[in-house]
Amino acid sequence: MTRGAAGIPGLVCVIAFSLALALPALGQDQKGDLQLRTIHGTVVDKDENPAPASVVYLLNVKTQSVKTYIADDGGLYRFSGLDPNVDYEVHAEKGSMTSSTRTVSSFDSRRDIEVVLKLSHVKKAAH
Repeated sequence: MTRGAAGIPGLVCVIAFSLALALPALGQDQKGDLQLRTIHGTVVDKDENPAPASVVYLLNVKTQSVKTYIADDGGLYRFSGLDPNVDYEVHAEKGSMTSSTRTVSSFDSRRDIEVVLKLSHVKKAAH
């Protein structure tokens, strides 16, 4: 019995050491999830009033893929779960009006980025 009891402290040490090695890896996974970005804001008209039902376009500059979001009744939009290592371009359109295109750089370290999009330009006609 003495021999079995003597082995328990060694087993406890092995388990504790294994946990100490595993916990930092778990922390990195959780940290990685927290690094994803969100771009959100409001679409407003030239008089700074919310512009509901505006279509907001988000371009991933790396892949050229486009996501869209229809602004809610308060003119609010949101894109979340975005790769922090990619540049994005965002602009809004409603009717014949469009906003300037704003760039969100991968060098911007903020995770939560607010961009107000002002519908201040008439869309150019397609040729």
